[in-house]
Amino acid sequence: MILGKLHQVALTCGGDLYVMIGFYRDALRLSLLGRFDPPGIAFFDAGGVRLLLSPEAPVASLYFRVSDLSETGGELMKRGIVFKDDPVMVHRDDAGQFGEPDAEEWTRFFDDPAGNLVAIVERRRA
Repeated sequence: MILGKLHQVALTCGGDLYVMIGFYRDALRLSLLGRFDPPGIAFFDAGGVRLLLSPEAPVASLYFRVSDLSETGGELMKRGIVFKDDPVMVHRDDAGQFGEPDAEEWTRFFDDPAGNLVAIVERRRA
């Protein structure tokens, strides 16, 4: 069996669904697909992958691909995002195992309001 593309990611909302909806809609600008009360869940479109926010979901990590880490980071900071770190290279893909050869993957990390780890990732030529 071969798995298809990622369909959905579930994140905890830490008990305050409305704060999380505001964060993913307003700060990250994801499209809200729907909110259901009860049971108190929300769905977003994260680039073709469905994001589920629920008080019953575990803490998780999300990685969003961006074309320009510096530009995107600057825009997110204007929206109130506080990064945990400066941009850091996490992988150099000389062989092209994860895409084009001789590329580097750079990231920056931040937390959403419920403590889920979120990252922006840029793949750039070395």
